[in-house]
Amino acid sequence: MKHTILGAGGPVSNALAHELENNNQTTHLVSRKPIQTKGNTTWAKADLTSYAEVRQAAKGSDIIYLCAGLIYDKTIWQQQWPLIMQNVINVAKENNSRLIFFDNVYMYGQVNGPMTENTPYNPCSAKGEVRAKIATQLMDEAKAGNIKASIARAADFYGSEQLKSFVDMMVLDKYAKKQKAQWIGKPELKHSFTYVPDAGKGMYLLGQQPESDNQIWHMPTATALSGRAFIELAAKVFNVEPKYSTINKLMMRLAGLFSKDIRSSVEMYYQYSNDYIFDSTKFELAFDFKPTDYETGLKEFSKFLTKA
Repeated sequence: MKHTILGAGGPVSNALAHELENNNQTTHLVSRKPIQTKGNTTWAKADLTSYAEVRQAAKGSDIIYLCAGLIYDKTIWQQQWPLIMQNVINVAKENNSRLIFFDNVYMYGQVNGPMTENTPYNPCSAKGEVRAKIATQLMDEAKAGNIKASIARAADFYGSEQLKSFVDMMVLDKYAKKQKAQWIGKPELKHSFTYVPDAGKGMYLLGQQPESDNQIWHMPTATALSGRAFIELAAKVFNVEPKYSTINKLMMRLAGLFSKDIRSSVEMYYQYSNDYIFDSTKFELAFDFKPTDYETGLKEFSKFLTKA
């Protein structure tokens, strides 16, 4: 069986590739930049906006995992995501491949209470509108019986070796360097974080179970903590004082005058000014999977950060 990861090289795709490799699966990585491989893993270069390149790269795939990450710019998302999704849908149809799309929660918008797989799409950001559009684009094909597809969603994550998330960069890496941390929004609010290795295992398990197709799945995620509790736990693990400052929306807007990346993040501030509770009960029950608790995940990740 051939497993193809489109958009390889990111935190979750790396975790998924690790799971596939550990289970001796034939894995094909597809990305713009070269990736070193070993064992049953191969690599090919492709631009996912090019149908011809996607078609060639995914030829003969039994399972396609779409794990792409685009530049964090709403205009690029609006232009490229619908095209990429259509390319991948068409290639999956041609190969009769199962398709698993790794997604986020932007399409839900601001939610009062837990986010579940049944939460309606109510985006309150331009990026959320794009995510709602492409998720609907994919699941409409699945509902019509044209494709076997599922969506795997995760909360904000932690534990990425590339330090790709705000909590990895602004809290964990800071504490590893004995520096003061930063927190976006109100630290008394609850926030869920998905541990990157758990997301990789979740994606792998979906790939092993064809009966999981044509559904949405929330990747295994520990129960939400308040930002303050997360900070205090992180400080304990890194053996530092839980010192931190907070960043509000105005501060983000001002910083955005000098940074396009920060400017692109301002519209997502609602995720940090309200409780952000992600529920993965469906996956946990279906796969008998217990998410890694925060203390264990932080201890594991601290070994990488203090060694790096």
